[in-house]
Amino acid sequence: MEDVKIGEILEPVGPGENREREERVRAKFWRTVKKAARQVPFMEDLVAGYYCALDNDTPPKVRGILLAALAYFVLPLDVVPDFLLGFGFTDDVAVLAAALNAVRRHITPAHRIAARQALTETERKA
Repeated sequence: MEDVKIGEILEPVGPGENREREERVRAKFWRTVKKAARQVPFMEDLVAGYYCALDNDTPPKVRGILLAALAYFVLPLDVVPDFLLGFGFTDDVAVLAAALNAVRRHITPAHRIAARQALTETERKA
């Protein structure tokens, strides 16, 4: 995936669009995580990013970047449709990696602990 495309996906938007993205992410995140578990090699970082995005103490610009990447992740149809076995999440991984790299210093130990706990709980339910 081209850097230009990733940049377009992660571009800042207004507060209204960020609220819509947050609602979409909250509604579909865990279902998508279960589908993508084997295809995203940095799942713990991804879930920590999710908690960072929903944290009101996270700066708005950082939340916006994460919400954009997470909204792209939960969309079933994107550049490479997620239902294509073995390839469906490759574009999502590129977008997520870029976003997480850009905001890495804002993901706190508390976000990481919450991610570990949530993933452990998800594995128990599976």
